[in-house]
Amino acid sequence: MKVFPISVPTPFYVGPVNCYLIVDDPVTLIDTGPKTKEALEALKDGLRRAGVRVFDIKRIVLTHAHEDHCGLAKQLRDEAKDAEVLIHGWETGHHAGRLEYDKHRALLVRAGVPDDEIAAMRRMYEGVRQYADALEDHEHQELIDDSEIEFATGSLRVVHTPGHTPGSCSFMREADRTIFAGDCVLKRITPNPILSPDPIDPTKRFRSLEEYLVSLARVRSLSPTLVHGGHGDAVTDFEELFNRYLRAIRERQAGVIKLVPKEGATAWDVAREMFPHADDVHRFLAVSEVVAHLDLAHTESKIAVELSGEREVYRRP
Repeated sequence: MKVFPISVPTPFYVGPVNCYLIVDDPVTLIDTGPKTKEALEALKDGLRRAGVRVFDIKRIVLTHAHEDHCGLAKQLRDEAKDAEVLIHGWETGHHAGRLEYDKHRALLVRAGVPDDEIAAMRRMYEGVRQYADALEDHEHQELIDDSEIEFATGSLRVVHTPGHTPGSCSFMREADRTIFAGDCVLKRITPNPILSPDPIDPTKRFRSLEEYLVSLARVRSLSPTLVHGGHGDAVTDFEELFNRYLRAIRERQAGVIKLVPKEGATAWDVAREMFPHADDVHRFLAVSEVVAHLDLAHTESKIAVELSGEREVYRRP
C-alpha cells in the first residue's frame, strides 16, 4: 500500500490541505481539496508525480465535508467516470444546503448572536459554498464505523471520530497503526469544534467538544505510530500531542468560564469578549468554540444555563 501525500492550496486562513493518494487496487484518494483552479492543478500535479491520472481513481474517501476537504469530490468523481465516493452519514457539507438555514439560525439565536450578525454569517457562507460542488444522494456511499475499506494488499479501518464535525472519520491501517485523521488531529493547531445541529435530533445542538474529547481518547487507545492530519506535518508522537491538546482545552475552558459574569451572559457576549477583533468567518468560529466550551463546562457543573426567551444565558455559580 503506497501512500503519496499531496499538499493542495486553499483560499482559507488554515492554509494548504493534505490529500492522500493510495496507490493500490483500487486507487484511492483521501480528501480532494477545494474547488479552485489552483487546487485542481496542484492535485493533478501530485497525481502525475505518483504515476496516476484522475481517470485511474476508483474511490474517493472523505474525512469530513468541509469545502477544503471535499470541494473537488464531484468533479473528480465525474472525470474518473463515476469513482465511488464515501462519507459518513452524519456529514452534510457535501449537500447544497449544509447550513440548512432554519436549523443553524436557531442555534445561532440560542447562542445570542444578533440578527444582523446572523445575516452576515449567512452571506459569508454563501461565499464559501462556491468552493464545493454538491453531491446528490446517488453519488456517494456511507462510511460505517469499524468497517473495512478493502485494498488488494490490505485495508483501512473506519474510525468515526466526531468533534470537528459530527461525521468526521479517521482511517487506520492495522498493519503499522498508521492513521489518516483529517482535522481530528493537527500537529500545530487545535481543531475548532464547529457549531452544528445534532445529526440525530437537529433541534438540539451537537455536543462537539465533548464528542471530540471522546474521539481523542479513542485515537489514543489505538496506539498510533504515525498520524497523517488534514493540515501540516504528520504526528509521530501522539501521546505528547494528546496531552498538549488536553492542556490547551482546559486552559481555554478556564478562560471562557472566567468571562462569564455572575449576572449572566450569552455565548455571543463571551465570544466577543474573548475574540474582540474576530471578523468575517472568524466570528462564526469564535462563537462555535465558545459554545463548545460552555457546553462542556455545563456538563461538568462548572456553570449554570437557563433560557431567556430564545437565548441561553450562562452564569457562574
